[in-house]
Amino acid sequence: MKKFITTLKNIWAIEDLRVRILNTLGFIAIFRLGSFVVLPGVDPNQLQANTGGLFGLLDTFLGGAFSNASIFALGIMPYISASIVLQLLTIAVPYFQKMQKEGESGRKKINQITRVLTIVITLAQAIGFVATINAEAIVINTTLFTITSMIVLTSGTIFCMWLGEKITDKGIGNGISMLIMIGIISRFPGAIVAEFLSKQLSGALLFIFEIAVLFFVVMSVVMLTQAIRRIPVQYAKQVGGNSLYSGQRQFIPLKVNAAGVMPIIFAQSLMFLPSMIASIWADSNDTANYIGSTFSDFTSWQYNLVFGLMILLFTYFYTAISVNPNQIADDLKRSGGFIPGVKPGRTTSEYIDTILTRITLPGAIYLALVAIFPAIAMLLGVTREFSQFFGGTSLIIMVGVVLDTLQQIESYLLMRHYDGMMKSGKLRGRTENIAMVS
Repeated sequence: MKKFITTLKNIWAIEDLRVRILNTLGFIAIFRLGSFVVLPGVDPNQLQANTGGLFGLLDTFLGGAFSNASIFALGIMPYISASIVLQLLTIAVPYFQKMQKEGESGRKKINQITRVLTIVITLAQAIGFVATINAEAIVINTTLFTITSMIVLTSGTIFCMWLGEKITDKGIGNGISMLIMIGIISRFPGAIVAEFLSKQLSGALLFIFEIAVLFFVVMSVVMLTQAIRRIPVQYAKQVGGNSLYSGQRQFIPLKVNAAGVMPIIFAQSLMFLPSMIASIWADSNDTANYIGSTFSDFTSWQYNLVFGLMILLFTYFYTAISVNPNQIADDLKRSGGFIPGVKPGRTTSEYIDTILTRITLPGAIYLALVAIFPAIAMLLGVTREFSQFFGGTSLIIMVGVVLDTLQQIESYLLMRHYDGMMKSGKLRGRTENIAMVS
C-alpha cells in the first residue's frame, strides 16, 4: 500500500503527466455529459428501451447513449467501422497498399479517407437509428425530425472522433479506445448494484463468490493479452572504422492473441444474420421458426457452438492479415539479422509462419471461451447486465485499454527516473508492435 501511495505521488509530481491526466478526465467528462443530452424533438419519458441483439451491443459500447437517444447515440462506432473497412482495403486493394507504404503522407491520406467514410456511414446509420425510435417519443414532424437528427448525430460522431484525437494528443492512452472503454465501464456500477440486490442478504456469499470469479477471469484475460512467444534474432558483427562491433541479440515478440478483439466483433456481427433471415419465413416454416428462436437466444448451446467456431476462424484470418511473416523475414534480411539455425529468406518466413500458426490455436480457443463465458454466467444465475463483464468484447477492450494507459504512465515514470508501477516484469499494451531493427 505504501508503494502504491508513493507511485501516485510520483505520478502527480510529473507536471506533463499530471496535465495529461487532467486533460483526459476533462474530455471524458464532456463525452459522458453528451451521452445524456437527448436529440431535439424526442420526449425522453416516452422512450422504450430496445437493448436486445445488435442494439444491446451498441448500447454497451456507448454507455447507454444509444437507448437514451442522445446526440452521441452513434458515438465513435461509425469511425471504428470505417477504420476496419480501410484496414481490409489496404490488404486487398493495391492502390491502398501503395498508399500505406508512402509513409507519413500516405497515412494522412488514409486518415482523411477514413473521416469521409465515417460521415457516410454515420448518415446511413442515422436513418436506421431514427427508425428504431418509437413514434410516441417523437414530438415534431417526422420528415423534419429525420433530417435534423441525421445532422445532429453526424455532428455528434465527428465531435466524439475529435475528442478521441484530443485524448491521444493531449491526454493519456489511445483516445478512441478510451471512449469505448468509458462507455462500457460506466455501466459497471449499476450492474454490480443490481446483481447485489438480486441476491439479497441470503445470497451474499454467492455474490462474493461471483466477484472472486470475475477477478480471476480478468486476470486470465490480462494473461491472454500479455502473452507472447519470443523468437531469438541474432545480428551479424559490424565493422565501424577500425573497430569491430559484436552482433546484437534481440527477439521478435509474436503475440498469442495477435488478432485482439476483432474476431469477436466480426463473429458477433454475423451471428445476427441467421435470426434475421429466418424471420422472413417465420410465419410459414417450422424450421425457420426453430432457427430464429435458437439464434436469438445467445445462451443456447447451438448459438455458442457456432459463435465459438466463427471466432476460431476469424482469429486465424485476422492474424494472417495483420502479421506478415514474409515482410518480417525480408526486414530481418535487410538489417543483417537472422534466426539462429534458420536460413534467411523463405526458410525464415516459413519458420515464423509455423510458430505463429501453433501459438494462434490456444489463443483462439481461449478467446472463444472468453467470448461465450457471459452466456455461461447467465445460465448460472448471474443477471444479464453483470454477466457482460465476465468476458466477451467488453472485458477484452477494457483490459487492453487499461494496459495501454498503464504502459504510458510507466514510461513517464521511468523517463523521470522514478520506480515503475510494478516491482518486476513489464507492461505490454495492445499497441506493442513486432519489434524489428531496420
